[in-house]
Amino acid sequence: MIQVSIIIPVYNEEESLPELTEWISRVVVKNKLTYEVIFINDGSSDSSWEVIQSLARENGHIKAVGFSRNYGKSAALDIGFSKAIGEVVITMDADLQDSPDEIPELYNMVVKGGFDIVSGWKRKRYDPFTKTIPSRFFNGVTRMISGIKLHDFNCGLKAYRNKVVKQIHIYGEMHRYIPLIAKWNGFSKIGEKAVEHRARKYGTTKFGLERFVHGFLDLISVSFVNRYKKKPMHFFGTLGTLSFLSGFLITCWLIFEKIYGLHKGIFVREITDQPLFFLSLVALIVGVQLFLTGFLAEMMTSTSTPKNDYNIDEELNFIN
Repeated sequence: MIQVSIIIPVYNEEESLPELTEWISRVVVKNKLTYEVIFINDGSSDSSWEVIQSLARENGHIKAVGFSRNYGKSAALDIGFSKAIGEVVITMDADLQDSPDEIPELYNMVVKGGFDIVSGWKRKRYDPFTKTIPSRFFNGVTRMISGIKLHDFNCGLKAYRNKVVKQIHIYGEMHRYIPLIAKWNGFSKIGEKAVEHRARKYGTTKFGLERFVHGFLDLISVSFVNRYKKKPMHFFGTLGTLSFLSGFLITCWLIFEKIYGLHKGIFVREITDQPLFFLSLVALIVGVQLFLTGFLAEMMTSTSTPKNDYNIDEELNFIN
């Protein structure tokens, strides 16, 4: 059985690939680990695919998948997860900023330490402050929302138990939140390891500041989907009920105020002349619509949830 599957998304990294491959081979052979390297060429416009093909001919441990265009890191990792057969799956970037020397200890933390996921932490980074400061803010917000005490969610160097990567599906830019997605799928043994972060040797970074904006939107999306996809009425129904009750109470107050004014001979404007009446009317209508949305979503969920959408850890069958 293969002990380690190493998944490496590649986008315009032709210069670093030979050195990275040789480094990985040296480390795993020294530590007597059986392995496979899975390169996912994410629509590179340089000669990365040709370099990968050449390396695969020389090294029988290399597998490769080539996309026809750039789909993004999440798509590359998702395909890599589906191809991986190793006991432990390790992901790393192709730019040589992640050190393959970390592979043996990451493997041991999963196998011997009992972790489902071990995430790398680039304690000392060789990035400009325009990346490090937004990254710290982003990680702080993610820690607060997820409850997972990791310092660096976006670190590409991570190790997973094989069954973890087979149970999760990532898309868009969700690769930043794999620990969060895994936790909501029942894999809560999440550890962290301080790893070496190396200065970029070849090329330039492929990510800009916009990734933090996209990352924040993705965090909201993944949080909503994972919390409410099987119970949409809890979200829409709660909001709808609050909105409807607010409109109803305001309307009751306006009617009471009008009746009380007439009884006491106090001048009170007509109910329909007050802006508050129209706000209450909107709240009533929105409340009913939200409640109906939740009800319809609940019906769709109950009829469309597949039986294999649940993570079964173990199963016992005693026959008398």
